[in-house]
Amino acid sequence: MGAYMPLDRFFLENYRCFRERQEVELGKITVVLGRNNAGKSAVVRALPLLSTGIRTDSPYPLDLDPIQGFAPSFTDLIHGSSPHGRIHVGVSFRAEDGEVLGVDAEIQNIADRGMQLVSALEISCGSDVEKFSWIPGPDAYSSERRTYRAGGKVTQLTFRGMLPDGADWADSVDGVDGISRKIREEFDEIRYLGPFRKTPDRFFRAPARGSGSVGYRGEKALGMLAADEMRGRGHLGREVNRLLEGMLPGWRIAVTDVGAGMYVPRLYSTNDPDLIVHIDDVGTGVVQFLPILVQRASDVVEPPTNPVIEIVEEPELHLHPSAHASIADLYIDAVQASSVRFLVETHSENFLLRLRRRVAEGRLSPADLRVYFVEQKEGAAFLRKIKVDTLGNIDYWPAGIFAEDFEETRALADAQANRVDDAG
Repeated sequence: MGAYMPLDRFFLENYRCFRERQEVELGKITVVLGRNNAGKSAVVRALPLLSTGIRTDSPYPLDLDPIQGFAPSFTDLIHGSSPHGRIHVGVSFRAEDGEVLGVDAEIQNIADRGMQLVSALEISCGSDVEKFSWIPGPDAYSSERRTYRAGGKVTQLTFRGMLPDGADWADSVDGVDGISRKIREEFDEIRYLGPFRKTPDRFFRAPARGSGSVGYRGEKALGMLAADEMRGRGHLGREVNRLLEGMLPGWRIAVTDVGAGMYVPRLYSTNDPDLIVHIDDVGTGVVQFLPILVQRASDVVEPPTNPVIEIVEEPELHLHPSAHASIADLYIDAVQASSVRFLVETHSENFLLRLRRRVAEGRLSPADLRVYFVEQKEGAAFLRKIKVDTLGNIDYWPAGIFAEDFEETRALADAQANRVDDAG
């Protein structure tokens, strides 16, 4: 196995609102669209959940306890919430030479025991494939070792997350030694920023240790600025203000040490030195956007050493539509300068239009952009992949989506014409 193999795609079946198998191929920027309550969040939140089954020492197939911001019960993950149901999930990685590394797992809920287990598993490494099938028996519900059929043999395996322990596998089953470890190593770092960012405190204490992520509510963003100032560098603050200049002209942000290890976050006017505003007193849009800006600046100052998939729900929340396009440009700059990729759930037409425009201008390759629309049919959701060509054109668009401006303008013109006719 050669160099790093990026996470290429993931799939979901019998998962939340998705009854049939749905596959998401990841680009450098992947956008998920859809009407309210269609299932967009279920798609983008799947990766943090899957990561708890890959990068883990837990015996649980999916360790839901550490999930911040959206901690469902396992039954909530099953389509129809059946207490005795199962979900089917998987991921795959692809090297530049086309070699594929994948895991495909069926996870069974055992309601009367309050547990879950991997009931079927397929692991592939190139042309080598190992299949595991759970065999009920005296040890069927053990959290230590359970019996599986694999490669025509019956063996006992210990699981960490969705994968058998590498040592067990190598000793008990013919196949690819160390494949579990390889899958764990290849899985990208997952960041998640939810749709509702934390309102800043008027005073806050600088953290004792630095952080490379703003957190699922953006709650660490100001602390990252304070930690950078405390160490006497100020690099992060300067980069944030460089980015802020394009988003909020005439203002800069600073966190001020007021003693006893406490800091105050303020916005300063670059035009009027006497105009200073506490960050908590500015518009909600600025507060919601600040964690996005701090994260981008942090990745510029200290580029991540490992590949990252950053999941952002509604990055445009509470922002003026003119700012939505600027967020798209931030993400384009990031994927071209770092190992960070983005999985974005959005309602913003301007965000998508800017991405399409940059494709047409040649600044973003269509191969780096993936667009999905979540639709509902007969009580279940499904994903529709929308292809974008080199001119930014799309091959499909659902009726009524992002058509509100046109419909409202036409209705306004009709109303104006009727009023003129009535007056005549």
